[in-house]
Amino acid sequence: AKTKRECAEKLKKLKEQCGGFRPVQVRPEMRFGDWLEYWCQNFSKPKLRQSTQLSYEGWICNRLIPGVGDIPLNKLTQADLQTFFRSMKEAGRMTNVDKCGKGLSDRSVRSCYAVCQMALDKAVEERLVHSNPAIGCKLPPLKGKEMKILTQDEIQRFLIQSKAEGMYELFLLELTTGMRRGELLALRWEDLDFATGKLRIDKQVNPVGGKLV
Repeated sequence: AKTKRECAEKLKKLKEQCGGFRPVQVRPEMRFGDWLEYWCQNFSKPKLRQSTQLSYEGWICNRLIPGVGDIPLNKLTQADLQTFFRSMKEAGRMTNVDKCGKGLSDRSVRSCYAVCQMALDKAVEERLVHSNPAIGCKLPPLKGKEMKILTQDEIQRFLIQSKAEGMYELFLLELTTGMRRGELLALRWEDLDFATGKLRIDKQVNPVGGKLV
């Protein structure tokens, strides 16, 4: 999917094909896939932004359930997960294979692992399993990216263009404060105290399904 809207539509269709997130009886021998769905709906989803919910559900529905979802929760081993994550890295890509290669990026593998680990941490907390089999899995190393910054000349040209397009104040605030794009778009006049010059930043918006929420 190229856009958030396409991703949301594909996820909706996938849920329908799977019968949606069905109520399950929570027990140690339940399918790992059923536990993932239960954990997502009851423990994870209520605390997350919609965009993060979509990301988690995507990893669960598109990767974890097809890959290791049929294994009983109390039978899932570190070896099962290690094999699964290695296959993601080596040949897990479903689209743009010619351009990007067969394997998923290191970041994608680690993101999927993070969801898996959190779900299993909760299973341990709920005393469904004695230990988390995801702990100890070998993952692709984190690679730091060199920060790219604009030169003074580039900043000046950027602000001149933004003024011509009526967005000078918005981008000047972004450049001088380091605010995230979602935080900028969530600002309201009441967030600014004209007497003190202080700006309150306590919310943000995110694109979900083609809308800002």
